[in-house]
Amino acid sequence: MPGGAVRPGAVGPTGQLMLWAILSDIHSNVAALDAVTRDLESRGVEGILCLGDVIGYGPEPLVTLRRAMDYQVTLLGNHEEAALYYPEDFNDRARIALEWTKDQLNCSEQASQWWDFLGHLPKHHELENALLVHGSPRDPVREYVVPRDSLNAEKMEEIFSLIPGDFCFVGHSHVPGVYLESTGFFPPAKLKHGFQHSQKKALVNVGSVGQPRDGDPRASYVTWDGSRVWFHRVEYDVQRTQRKILDTGVLPPYLANRLQHGR
Repeated sequence: MPGGAVRPGAVGPTGQLMLWAILSDIHSNVAALDAVTRDLESRGVEGILCLGDVIGYGPEPLVTLRRAMDYQVTLLGNHEEAALYYPEDFNDRARIALEWTKDQLNCSEQASQWWDFLGHLPKHHELENALLVHGSPRDPVREYVVPRDSLNAEKMEEIFSLIPGDFCFVGHSHVPGVYLESTGFFPPAKLKHGFQHSQKKALVNVGSVGQPRDGDPRASYVTWDGSRVWFHRVEYDVQRTQRKILDTGVLPPYLANRLQHGR
């Protein structure tokens, strides 16, 4: 089961704000997850919050699921939901990867453990001043929020009306950045010193650990102390993951090729 609730912004025994890592869309990419784990440990992170899509696309779902069991919070992503129910709106490549992933779970000696874990994943989690979801506050599992949506006033107004606190952290689109209420979208390149909370609510996309789609192949995640968000990019052995995808003989080569280009 996911770990207990955490309190970002709380003060630790040294008097410093506690720091949390927020990950999303690991997608069975162990090489990327290993690199991110080393990086966040070097930053003195107190705990890990995962926004879902631990599985799907990549070659090592059992390992990433095992890691996710130890996080303080792990949410239901659309790939976990599809594995449990039906792959609605999945393209052919995603569907092939999903069926292969389900076979890996079912053939494992711990099959019942994996399915029990997936079946109990929550769709959202609320902290003192933040909402965590995979997709968006309107549809926690499936709805995408992408940079062009910042021009859709009606969509963004409804999304922000459903954020109860200062922050909402999301993944799903694999494109990191900050959406501010009535202000627009800010990519990490414009937030070199991080994002400090102001009077406006913020929707923060943390990007993807295992399959970035913003043209940068490095793994993406954020750290957060309850007030400020920092974006991080981490290089990893992309070729290792590519080889493992091809070695399955089932996963489409496209899923390996796209990793090199961050698409």
